[in-house]
Amino acid sequence: MVVDASALVAILLGEPDGPAFREVLLEAGDARLSPVGYWEAAVRLNNLRGGKGVADLDRLLVQLSVVVAPATARTASLALDAERRYGKRTAAKLNLGDCFAYALAKETSSPLLFKGDDFVQTDLTAALPG
Repeated sequence: MVVDASALVAILLGEPDGPAFREVLLEAGDARLSPVGYWEAAVRLNNLRGGKGVADLDRLLVQLSVVVAPATARTASLALDAERRYGKRTAAKLNLGDCFAYALAKETSSPLLFKGDDFVQTDLTAALPG
């Protein structure tokens, strides 16, 4: 499974869907996060909570067995394709972090855990049915 930054932020901010995201990740036993997704979540949490927010993110990744996967040239190519097909000028409106989450899910043939309506506009399989 691949996890988008949005799901991790929802868990850490105590959003209503956070417990469901946590449960799916615990059941998965291992999940991957793109480096850009890590950066995206860390920046959001740092802006809201400072260094404590980033430390909370790092602890959560360990607790839920989420690893930051390396980005390869193939990942970047798939992210570019995602931007072309589903970027800001489309109904999905994927941003940079979203494009890298999409790419990692495609590269690993994995479902994606995410919050929001952006990825439902793509050809990915959702890890948590909507």
